[in-house]
Amino acid sequence: MPNDELNIAAKAGLHFGFPFCHQGDVSDPEFGAQRACSTTEPPVAKLGPHVAAIGFKFYTGSMFPERYKNAAIIALHGSWNRSAASGYRVMAALTDGRRVTAYEPLVDGFLPKGAAGGRGAGMAATGRPADVLQLPDGSILVTDDVGHRVIRVSYSR
Repeated sequence: MPNDELNIAAKAGLHFGFPFCHQGDVSDPEFGAQRACSTTEPPVAKLGPHVAAIGFKFYTGSMFPERYKNAAIIALHGSWNRSAASGYRVMAALTDGRRVTAYEPLVDGFLPKGAAGGRGAGMAATGRPADVLQLPDGSILVTDDVGHRVIRVSYSR
């Protein structure tokens, strides 16, 4: 707890809760009395606890299928000190504007099979996605700060 979250700012002046409220429905133990969660904008998606969603880009290209248009492509850097590792992949949050219609892996495989359990399991990761960038041709670059590489993701029809 709490989940990382995806927020969409449809207009100026929205308050997404921090530091008073987390994930739209969890009052902060220290600051929560100062502002109720009901007075903040809830997230459009809860991404999971400790996934460390540290980089994202809204997809505007045309290389990927039409359903990816305006999807949030999110680099989940991954947990480092949980009993079960989480994150360690690139996700696509497909949207219809203000609503997430699907949340699915786009790039996976940075955690070897069997590495998901045990304290520090994420240390076995072969990669930790840090950010994403869309190229003019519509392909996506993913930076990986464990493998020390940039991965190009493309789609062929």
